[in-house]
Amino acid sequence: MSKLIQLLALLIAGSSLVGCYDKEEFKRIIQDGYDEARAKTKVKGDFCYYLGVLRFPYTDEPKLDEDSRWTTWNKGRLSKSLPLFAKIGLLSRQPVEGQSGLYHYDLTDLGREYLYQYVEKDESGPLHHTQFCYGPIVVERVTDVTKNEYTRAQGYSYNKVNLEVDYKYHVIDVPDWVINNQEKLNAVYTQGDVRLPNKSYVQTITFKVGKGDKLYQDSLSYFQLKPISETMENSK
Repeated sequence: MSKLIQLLALLIAGSSLVGCYDKEEFKRIIQDGYDEARAKTKVKGDFCYYLGVLRFPYTDEPKLDEDSRWTTWNKGRLSKSLPLFAKIGLLSRQPVEGQSGLYHYDLTDLGREYLYQYVEKDESGPLHHTQFCYGPIVVERVTDVTKNEYTRAQGYSYNKVNLEVDYKYHVIDVPDWVINNQEKLNAVYTQGDVRLPNKSYVQTITFKVGKGDKLYQDSLSYFQLKPISETMENSK
């Protein structure tokens, strides 16, 4: 399951963690990381279905021979994600008069509730990355901590040390539009299955150990799933 750009960097001054692998402290750090990332971004949950780059209201654009590779990929993703979420009820969908196969899309009240967008600066202008998010993570317990040491390339005088932390979690506040459309969502977003309530899942994250046994963790954010379009599959 892929992750979005790093939103949060944690610095933990805790040499005791490295020495004794305090699982309860790691649990707190991981939970705080997810909670702070949600608070910072105002995202609804920790699992996000990425639609593509667009702003609502949006009208389908036909595919053109002169489209760049990125534009082709974006249109391909939208051709899968927008009809799906219209069926689920997060978007409205109306045909474009006189243009077969093209539609107007806009957010429903339900869609507005779960929408999250972030803006990326680009030479061509701002890119509005759009997604629907659900399911805040609740960390149940840390199950294992493994210390890995990697010898640096010649010329460096120290080893690189990582701690691999395994933990179990469940999700809360899973909405009906997720629970009732598991098969539809899993068919389009193949990177990971729907996360359901009352079920535990496992995950591993990596802490980097710096000088003075300080711990760094820079990937605690929400999980982003992208639709794989036929255009992208055929380009592999």
